[in-house]
Amino acid sequence: MFTEVLAALVIGGLIYFLVQRSRTQILKTEDGWWGAGVRSAAEEDVTICPFKVTTSDEELEDLYRRIDQTRPVPSLEDSQFNYGFNSHYLQKVLSYWKNDFDWRRQVDKLNQYPHFKTNIEGIDVHYAHVKPKKVPEGTSPVPLIMVHGWPGSFYEFYGLIPLLTDPSDPNDLVFEVVCPSIPGYGFSEAPHKKGFNSVCAARIFHKLMKRLGFQQFYAHGGDWGWLVTTNMAQLEPKIVKGLHVNFAPPSKPGLLMTLSIMLGRRFPKLFGFTDRDTERLYPCMEKLVVESIKESGYMHIQATKPDTAGRGLNDSPVGLAAYILEKFSTWTNRDFRNLEDGGLTRKFSLDDMLTNVMIYWTSGCITSSMRFYKENFGKGLNDPHVKIPVYVPTGFASFPNELMHTPKLWVQQKYRKLVSFTPMARGGHFAAMEEPQLMAEDIQKFTKMVEKKKQ
Repeated sequence: MFTEVLAALVIGGLIYFLVQRSRTQILKTEDGWWGAGVRSAAEEDVTICPFKVTTSDEELEDLYRRIDQTRPVPSLEDSQFNYGFNSHYLQKVLSYWKNDFDWRRQVDKLNQYPHFKTNIEGIDVHYAHVKPKKVPEGTSPVPLIMVHGWPGSFYEFYGLIPLLTDPSDPNDLVFEVVCPSIPGYGFSEAPHKKGFNSVCAARIFHKLMKRLGFQQFYAHGGDWGWLVTTNMAQLEPKIVKGLHVNFAPPSKPGLLMTLSIMLGRRFPKLFGFTDRDTERLYPCMEKLVVESIKESGYMHIQATKPDTAGRGLNDSPVGLAAYILEKFSTWTNRDFRNLEDGGLTRKFSLDDMLTNVMIYWTSGCITSSMRFYKENFGKGLNDPHVKIPVYVPTGFASFPNELMHTPKLWVQQKYRKLVSFTPMARGGHFAAMEEPQLMAEDIQKFTKMVEKKKQ
């Protein structure tokens, strides 16, 4: 009798565990209010207003005056970019910025796509909304929201947008793209109250897409955009049809991940590790610990006292450029630290990089963008979204020079419906900007796979 009861309890417990594990957990959230002062009793204004990026002679004169008044500090001999942005090369960038960079022309480039603002939860949210010019007969464009990270902006997607909205291959899907600025970044208003984290951004972007009339849509993100779109999938798994990301650092290492780190070098096939995986992960002390410490100093500052450093960067365009552009060097390829020019123009043009810097400078958003780190790390790793898996079909583009390498096994721990995992031929952290063609191809491949399964 005792044996039968024990067996029934064990079987019942196992069934309960499997049912609980298979049950889709949905992330819970409540409406917020991020405007200044007390929330108004009036209904939320849902008006969508056209927006244009502008500039003025006064803005440019102030910029040039501040550049002229910089106080250069000579770099150490033979230091390249190992101590940060090389001061000698910075002077060349500043000369180009003042004498050759045409901000007015770049403003026109920014305005080539329609921009808008709308007020959500008390703050004005900026976004670009690009509809395809031609849609094949009998089809509808695929709605896609693409979310940037730090120190990037919506401009990261400017090379990718036309490849998705106007593809050259007639067999490709045609997308309708929405690129918002995370509140506190670019031309989106900064929250006026504490606590605005990735889940809040996800909730606001869901409201934005609903306001634009989308019942379902796809989402893509890298850097913070990875977390915001992941949270969007956790909040509304039936509305997000598919999630595509190119960055997915494990938030909380579990037993399987720990075992794979310990044993994966000796038994790579046991954990599905490829040659690229073992090359990027081992020796793990050097690749996972030392490298992370070398490149995460900024994160500790921004996750603790963002306003202190932010005040200096907001006053100095030279300091701002050095702080941002150094990331476009090292995060594109860590070997660029050993080059006198940081390899900056090997993958990007100075015009594109300075345009991104100018979005931060002219909007004065560097401090509020840095606060996003403090809001997201404020509770450590105990936020509910950290523990909740993603059940939305997911595609992962694994770029070889990404900051944090994530093998397929690790991605699957969080993203339970991993439809595609693509080892990309080249590219680093700012992949959409660096390799727009490769990114477009992978988004196409993933979306087609999801759409076929739904038919």
